[in-house]
Amino acid sequence: MTTTLMTTTLVTGARGKVGCGVIARLHAAGRSVRAASARPADLTVPDGVQRAELALDRPEAFGAALHGVQQVFLYPQPAGIHAFVEAAEAAGVEHVVLLSSSSVLGADAENDPLASHSLLVERALADSGLNCTFLRPDAFTSNSLGWAYLIGQGLPIQLAHPDAHIAPIHPDDLADIAAEALTDGSSLTGAAPTLTGPESLTFREQLAVLAQALGREIPVEQISRAEAEEQMGRHMPAAVVTSLLSLWEAATHGPATVHDTTATLLGRPARTYHQWARENTAAFARA
Repeated sequence: MTTTLMTTTLVTGARGKVGCGVIARLHAAGRSVRAASARPADLTVPDGVQRAELALDRPEAFGAALHGVQQVFLYPQPAGIHAFVEAAEAAGVEHVVLLSSSSVLGADAENDPLASHSLLVERALADSGLNCTFLRPDAFTSNSLGWAYLIGQGLPIQLAHPDAHIAPIHPDDLADIAAEALTDGSSLTGAAPTLTGPESLTFREQLAVLAQALGREIPVEQISRAEAEEQMGRHMPAAVVTSLLSLWEAATHGPATVHDTTATLLGRPARTYHQWARENTAAFARA
């Protein structure tokens, strides 16, 4: 009698919205799943999902985390990626699905602090003997949570480029696509789709959608680039601030391109920003 072994998938970034979604989808489909974290004891996962210790800057844990694993859902982390690739090949991993970024397609991606992070990981995987899928999402709808505190306080949202166009993808759509990519025989094996939401919206339009969902006005104020640099620089490196503001400035010239979505890849409707806003009104509640 022939025994069929179940494919085990290691999911990194198991605390994140997308990682949690991938775990839930694979587990619900009866797949063997191992959730990885630097602190696995702190993970909340469905019954039957394994836990493993994994931090890409601690290669001594790679062997145990990858033992018996055939597939990996990988968050991009350049530190330790070459050692991880070697360990994955040695463990017999057959397929890696990377949560990359559309920023890697930029003309100066190597020198862009937003893009280079993912690009280094893509290159390490591309140079390996592993089958790889690179998922390249653009902006996430959940990026709007960065406005939650100000909206909850009833304060205006100050932006240097309120009319920058983006087509943000719902994290649940990304989890659907990632789970599909980890399905045996998926047409996404070896692919590198650029992923967006189904519609282009400016920041001003996104805030109008949130205002409608909340039933109250959200004032928007345009500020200078220098003012934005000062505000954003309190929370992120200057090089990242410069990259983001330049990206948004370029995005003011017309609608964002809508690329692949769950509609084009999976044949089911893509979730909209309006849907995300309705699902997350509690995050913007008045303090």
